[in-house]
Amino acid sequence: MDPTPASNGPVIAGYFVNWGIYDRKHNVIDLKQDAHKLTHVLYGFANLKEDGEVFLGDAWADTDKHFPAEETINGSADTWTDEPDNLYGNFKQLLLLKKVYRHLKVSISIGGWSWSTNFAVVAESPQKRARFVETAVKLVADLGLDGIDIDWEFPKDDKEAFNYVHLMYEVRIALDRYAQSQNQLSEPRYLLTCAVPCSPAQYQVLRLSQMQPYVDFFYLMAYDYAGSWDSVAGHQASLYGGSFNTHQAVEHYLQQGVPPNKIVMGMPAYGRGFSNTNGIGEPFNGLPKGTWDEGVFDYKQLPKPGATEHHDMQRVASWSHDPQTREIVTYDTPQIIEAKCRYVKERRLAGAMFWELSADHKGEHPRSLVNTVYRSFEGRLDNLPNHINYQASKYNNVRRGLDQ
Repeated sequence: MDPTPASNGPVIAGYFVNWGIYDRKHNVIDLKQDAHKLTHVLYGFANLKEDGEVFLGDAWADTDKHFPAEETINGSADTWTDEPDNLYGNFKQLLLLKKVYRHLKVSISIGGWSWSTNFAVVAESPQKRARFVETAVKLVADLGLDGIDIDWEFPKDDKEAFNYVHLMYEVRIALDRYAQSQNQLSEPRYLLTCAVPCSPAQYQVLRLSQMQPYVDFFYLMAYDYAGSWDSVAGHQASLYGGSFNTHQAVEHYLQQGVPPNKIVMGMPAYGRGFSNTNGIGEPFNGLPKGTWDEGVFDYKQLPKPGATEHHDMQRVASWSHDPQTREIVTYDTPQIIEAKCRYVKERRLAGAMFWELSADHKGEHPRSLVNTVYRSFEGRLDNLPNHINYQASKYNNVRRGLDQ
């Protein structure tokens, strides 16, 4: 089941969220200046019906929107033609991006925090799993993708963990069968990945040793260790220390038989804030307004004016503190990202993943986190080629390779 490695060098993956094209004004074109530094784009999110059908979460953003020339990868505006059944939206732009950067792989991520409700009922039914597999692989074929990312948050007991293994096995088989049907068995495999927790209460439930033969990468969600649910301000993504941390999670995954070259360390491109507090480990009262959501700030807005950055290199964690406003924000600085990359290299892990790309600085900005990882890995990245031939797509322009 696991014939070839899924990568031939370090992974730098990042989530691209379809709601980013609205108020955040973050489009696929904005990935272009960093596309040579990324190896994998994880597109969030597809939703899941109770009968097992996987479907797109925002069809207008995903497949329908016609972008003006200045927002397209090839500089050519999406035109309204009489030809039916063409792909537009973000997925057309991602396929155009893949044609320019042949090392860049794109997967559809299914579920996420908001849309994991139906995973348990689907995974326990052979018929619903079959529907899941059929519709998920159809999205790969139709949209010109390189794989499927499962983001089930979270299996709650051993029965659900057992069913999760079945689901991953059946998706893996179906992806390989699709490759065979397209005469692509000699090409890099279609990827099956999953986003997985770093909280012991959640990862101890998973049957990792049984999952791992079918999974190419485990994307560790190594953030949100502290937040509004706590009684004191804490580090949200520390490598060491605290009640739980990333090192502890990595050790568990390794002990359960997950090969290090399948473990990708998640890194936050955002900060979590605490109001009315004197420091890390101190009580707080309330949350600051945040960039888009209460208490959560885009990394590119940090540190806030008047705040001072601090680093704890024992715990490998950073934060900013404004003693006047008594506000703390916990997030990763470039210095902490560099230290985490050293850990990734020392432990021979697969690489790094970011949630999510709209919140980082772009290009050669000195504080860009993606750029920091790229430099830390010395520009030597996974360059296994992506897929660009999709003759089974339902979209006319995808079958033609988007040649207008």
